[in-house]
Amino acid sequence: MTQKNIAAIILAAGKGTRMKSSLHKVLHPLGGHPMLLHLMDSLDRLAPSKQVVVVGAGKEQVAEAVKGRAETALQEPQLGTGHAVQAAQDLMAGFDGDVLILYGDVPLLSSATMEAMIAARHGPDAADVVVLGFRPEDTKAYGRLIVEGGELQAIVEHKDATEAQRAINLCNSGIMAVKGDVLFDLLGRVGNDNASQEYYLTDIVKIARGLGMRCSVVEADEVEVMGVNSRQELSQAEKVFQGQKREAAMKDGATLLDPDTVYFSHDTVVGRDVVIAPNVFFGPKVTIADNVTINAFCHLEGADVGEGAIIGPFARLRPGTALAQGVKVGNFVEIKKSQIEAGAKVNHLTYIGDARVGAKANIGAGTITCNYDGFNKSFTDIGKGAFIGSNTALVAPVTIGDGAIVGAGSTISKDVEADALIVERSPAREIGGWAANFRAKQDKK
Repeated sequence: MTQKNIAAIILAAGKGTRMKSSLHKVLHPLGGHPMLLHLMDSLDRLAPSKQVVVVGAGKEQVAEAVKGRAETALQEPQLGTGHAVQAAQDLMAGFDGDVLILYGDVPLLSSATMEAMIAARHGPDAADVVVLGFRPEDTKAYGRLIVEGGELQAIVEHKDATEAQRAINLCNSGIMAVKGDVLFDLLGRVGNDNASQEYYLTDIVKIARGLGMRCSVVEADEVEVMGVNSRQELSQAEKVFQGQKREAAMKDGATLLDPDTVYFSHDTVVGRDVVIAPNVFFGPKVTIADNVTINAFCHLEGADVGEGAIIGPFARLRPGTALAQGVKVGNFVEIKKSQIEAGAKVNHLTYIGDARVGAKANIGAGTITCNYDGFNKSFTDIGKGAFIGSNTALVAPVTIGDGAIVGAGSTISKDVEADALIVERSPAREIGGWAANFRAKQDKK
């Protein structure tokens, strides 16, 4: 965008009663990220000079979520969408650029569509009011946009529409771009002479045309204007979001063997020539480098995975995990807040927490770092080229030197020097015939 004199008023004052939740409706997540912040992230690409979020019920939650990114205006009482936009009037004083009017429960609206609406405000056919329309498969009870000669003539509510008007499939999303120095004058002329005694934003189209202003329509895909008012609609939006993320990952060079079973976070970064098997879940803050293989049934969150790593199946990477180039993490392995250096192997049935595993070290099956004593977390340092035998417990804080070997079945609670062998086992005791005598006694009972 070259036009930078842009502001946005985002309506988020609704109670969201259909969600049946103590969490405000617009803060319910898609891909682990609140819906409102999805919208604001897209808006940020237009570099707006001002953002105002109109709040009502649950205002403290929303204000906290947008702190540092937007100002908030209180709508109390709530008397319709026009009244909601008017709540931002004081904060918008003196602004004469382009004002986008958006909805916090419409999270999938793209920055490209916002840009198209702003573009429609300028040029030879510039409009004072731009309304975003869409063509749904089912027009339901949506208001219809009546367009003639390239201009928006009217918005007709479904209940007031004639049969001919109801046959029109261009519907009103409620989203607008309005010339800033006329917006609040138009809203000041909106009345509430209707059954609900509310002030409707859509009325400004009729008022603007009556004043000789031009109104126009920009069209968007139906999924972009999908509103979320219930858990069912949230699940539908999540499905759309996940589909978009999967398509983007594959377009950028990743292979998803069964795309519908892979779940991404809003901020997942996936490199080229990555192979992701079925039933893989990405939580927030995961970055996957090129040529990584993630086998089935893995769960990753807060992890940085280096080039050529192989993970799983059935592995869990928790926050603070960093895998360097060529690391192998096998089945039923959990790693938390640990650095696994290049070429190291943590192959199966192992827990590594609060640790460093040196380059080309080998961690045997069933090994655990005992990092928590009930009060504090302590660090385990495993040197490069070290070999940890199966079923070993490393009691932190402890250091295993470079190239050291720890015998299988050991519990290690002291530091081990480089290239040493350490074995800790109780002597085995064998009692001949004991088992046969035991069974004989049991048979007599």
